[in-house]
Amino acid sequence: MFDPVCPSDLTPIRFGDKWAGMVIRCLEHGPRRFSELRIPLRGVTAKVLTQSLRALERDGMVVRVEHSGPIRRVEYELTPLGRSLLEPMAAACAWAEEHWEELLDAREAAAARAR
Repeated sequence: MFDPVCPSDLTPIRFGDKWAGMVIRCLEHGPRRFSELRIPLRGVTAKVLTQSLRALERDGMVVRVEHSGPIRRVEYELTPLGRSLLEPMAAACAWAEEHWEELLDAREAAAARAR
């Protein structure tokens, strides 16, 4: 999913916007800072990542946690509702992996027809 060769939009099942599913997967193992999310999501701009995080927060999937102290930090983590998406997402990923070649063939055929 995070491989630059893997087009994340190939999976026909969407979990929010283009990046939401990948943000959820990045938070699967615990809270992360914004800059930590940008590493595996290297194709996303700061603006789009911010928009995606805000949408996930609005929908109750992610919580933004501010840590006060000498160095102010902000982390994002999955809520129980967000965690409940992990299993369906894993099923969708398994399905896409099983049908990968068919999905690629369909996309290539559609692109050829559009030319």
